[in-house]
Amino acid sequence: MDAGAEPGVYTNLRLSDEQEGKVIADERVKGVAVTGSDRAGSSVASQAGNAMKRSTMELGGSDPFIVLDDANFDKALEWALWSRLLNCGQGCVCAKRFIVAEPLYDRFLAGAQKAIATIKVGDPMRKETNIGPLASGKQRDTLVDQVDRSVKAGATLVTGGKAVNGPGFFFEPGILTDIKKGNPAFSEEFFGPVFLMFKVKDEAEAIALANDTLFGVASTVFSEDKERAARVAAQIDAGMVFINHPAWTAPDLPFGGVKHSGYGRELSRLGIQEFVNKKLIRTLDARSKVL
Repeated sequence: MDAGAEPGVYTNLRLSDEQEGKVIADERVKGVAVTGSDRAGSSVASQAGNAMKRSTMELGGSDPFIVLDDANFDKALEWALWSRLLNCGQGCVCAKRFIVAEPLYDRFLAGAQKAIATIKVGDPMRKETNIGPLASGKQRDTLVDQVDRSVKAGATLVTGGKAVNGPGFFFEPGILTDIKKGNPAFSEEFFGPVFLMFKVKDEAEAIALANDTLFGVASTVFSEDKERAARVAAQIDAGMVFINHPAWTAPDLPFGGVKHSGYGRELSRLGIQEFVNKKLIRTLDARSKVL
């Protein structure tokens, strides 16, 4: 309101699927932007298309965090922990798949395991708490099911990865390794504090693994060789790639993904342009020749 917006310019509506369709079809609605799952995005995008409305989709992700063999190890591990545990791991640009070069893998895994062992899960209002609850019981149960199915399919649960007994939607941070193609952990988005760890032999394998997903929001590359990092970043199929820093948002940076992670951009000039209609008005002298 301080910026001069009229009361009611932003209104939160809790809608059923049927009501959602009616709102999108209303002539007063000129565009639709979605932040959610790819399932929700597909539904809304189809309705927006039927109504000839502009739309942008910011959907699911399984962001790769690549640590090449020449990375600054301490910084890579520090930022990996920060990115995976941010908001209890519930973020579209939280790093989810950790793709680590073979020479650093064992050390990286040990470092992550050691750090997780010190994390206190509990009431976020207490100073000693590092990780609070998940958003809902459904989200916690989904994560428990994903971990269980992944282990049954051959993955190794190194540590944690279980619901905390008692009231509240709490979940222990965990680490899954030995993840092969076909395992749920290989292809699904884990929207919570579970580290999915992958060992790769070289740069080419890291790029191939990073791209072997239906998703493509953000990604991260750690390397002390900036030219090498830029070369790898250019080959990653994602809407955003950050070098030597976790993926993040800022008002001046365009935000968005590709593939099942959606389309269109938010923030920055590109985000504004998504919902601006361009109109051409051209004035010619009456004596101009007909083209």
